[in-house]
Amino acid sequence: MLTLTKIIQQGQTIGIIGGGQLGQMMALDAKQTGMKVIILDPTPHCPAGQVADDQIVAEYADVKAIEELARRSDVLTYEFENVDLNALRDVADKVYVPQGTHLLYTTKNRIREKTFLRNAGLKTAPFLPVKNRQDLEKAVAEIGYPCVLKTCEGGYDGHGQEILHSDADLAKCAGILSTKDAILEGWVPFKLECSVMVGRNENGAITVFPVSENIHHDEILHISIVPARIAPELQERAKQMAIKIAYAIDLRGILGVEMFVGNDGEIYINELAPRPHNSGHYSIEACNFSQFAIHNRAVCNWPLPKIELLHPVIMVNVLGQHVQGVRKQIPKKPNWHFHDYGKAEIRHNRKMGHVTILTDDFTATLKEIADTHIWDE
Repeated sequence: MLTLTKIIQQGQTIGIIGGGQLGQMMALDAKQTGMKVIILDPTPHCPAGQVADDQIVAEYADVKAIEELARRSDVLTYEFENVDLNALRDVADKVYVPQGTHLLYTTKNRIREKTFLRNAGLKTAPFLPVKNRQDLEKAVAEIGYPCVLKTCEGGYDGHGQEILHSDADLAKCAGILSTKDAILEGWVPFKLECSVMVGRNENGAITVFPVSENIHHDEILHISIVPARIAPELQERAKQMAIKIAYAIDLRGILGVEMFVGNDGEIYINELAPRPHNSGHYSIEACNFSQFAIHNRAVCNWPLPKIELLHPVIMVNVLGQHVQGVRKQIPKKPNWHFHDYGKAEIRHNRKMGHVTILTDDFTATLKEIADTHIWDE
């Protein structure tokens, strides 16, 4: 039996860099478990700050603020990739940082991430680094159309990428090329998109969630269906790939592994998210432990349970344009779990909440969602 090298006890403090909805749900679980929580975020009364013990209002690159968070915390974690690696390294001798910096260093840059995946023996789309228009033309000539040009860092929900179908689309790439570091990826013809959440603690204990089938609208996750509507053999293969990645990257905490099930029957790894992931929100109601509970347990080096899906489930995102329509459904839908992140400003395509629906009939529930016409846009 493994001996715990370090364990964060109830009553101690988790410091979270980032105050959005992921930080909020991490904080809610931590408070339920008996932890104290401090948030670092530049927006006063941010979603995570609303439910935490305290919030340090400062920019993420503010070294003094990071040092204050480290000084007041027993363990440090984050809710997004855009964390200053140097700041994290600087406080590693002041506070327990179980995730370290290698995970972030690898996953916050798409070329490093894809290279890591290839070296770990996993399939990805073909890719080439691109720094300028000349590089782009050479890469397109090698990879072919259709393809996708992405910024190496900072992109999310379709931001920082362009899908290219012909030479006429090259003119749209000036903005991405101005970032100097980009990646061109070949298009993977796929049957569906899916993801797997996997958690691991410092002692090497590992646990994996069921496969989520993900449907996107305008490059933003719209619906997650769990378990994914794929063969059991494919589900198991996807989970084993996530476990393989967790070991290869020496994971601490939780990791979202985004995948394509190709038309050829192969599974291709698309991206990694070194944090809780939108497609794992269903786990709050549908699993014995949520992705946020597993992340907190893992960074605190608590033992990790085997994840059980207690009930099939559909999760649907609520963006800014859906908020009013969803609120009108509250009196009509007693079996829907309504989540609102408490963001001060409602904006088009901004993630404002989600709805979770436990179901024994995916077809009927998808029709029920469609019949509201809230998500027609």
